Amino acid sequence: MREKIVAGNWKMNTTIGEGKKLIEDILSGMDRVPAGVTLITATPFTHLCPAAHLIGDRRNPALAAQNCANRESGAFTGEVSASMLASVSCRYVILGHSERREYYGETNEILLEKIKLALAHSLRPIFCVGEVLQERETNMHFQVVSSQLREVLCQLDPEDFKKVIVAYEPVWAIGTGKTATSEQAQEMHAFIRAFLAGTFGELAQSTPILYGGSCKPSNAAELFSRPDVDGGLIGGASLKADDFLAIAGSFA
Repeated sequence: MREKIVAGNWKMNTTIGEGKKLIEDILSGMDRVPAGVTLITATPFTHLCPAAHLIGDRRNPALAAQNCANRESGAFTGEVSASMLASVSCRYVILGHSERREYYGETNEILLEKIKLALAHSLRPIFCVGEVLQERETNMHFQVVSSQLREVLCQLDPEDFKKVIVAYEPVWAIGTGKTATSEQAQEMHAFIRAFLAGTFGELAQSTPILYGGSCKPSNAAELFSRPDVDGGLIGGASLKADDFLAIAGSFA
């Protein structure tokens, strides 16, 4: 049975004080999270140490970073390495998010370097794939996603691949006024799993694939009911503890 995961990507939001309050509210509501569901909170870098202190030795929720460098160490001003993240009790790291690809020019080559470093430091990558509106409208979505998978995840050996979580972002459905249906989400998730099976065989059946397209309390249950949707990578709704916990509760 595959893992069930609800990961919150805070992006560049909250002060440290606000972030601590959000973590405290999530911790106080963990009784609303069904057994077997893992919550992951991806805070800004500045919040990782205080968040780790609040979470303590709990296994759930778990702490994630939103990015890491593609270098081990050295003269890379402003970067944060995988080893630094591991040293502050991070267990996961989001890599390949559409915003990193679009705004910061991250290529599949760079992302492969990042994933290998994350894995070397026992961080589980949450690897994002997805297509923009033009690619969806020109029926290029399967080609785009398969290229992202082929050039990054399919370059890993099976032992490393087993540790990866995939997140599908229909970038075309975020901030465009268009909506991805649960059928469209299932279609792409099934495609991703089948494509990965071409390289990794049965291992792909165990790979968690999260949906990252405006998942919220009102649509989470329908999305999570789909056979290849194993949870969500949550943006704005993760900044409200009640909403975040309600999304996790949609697995009940």
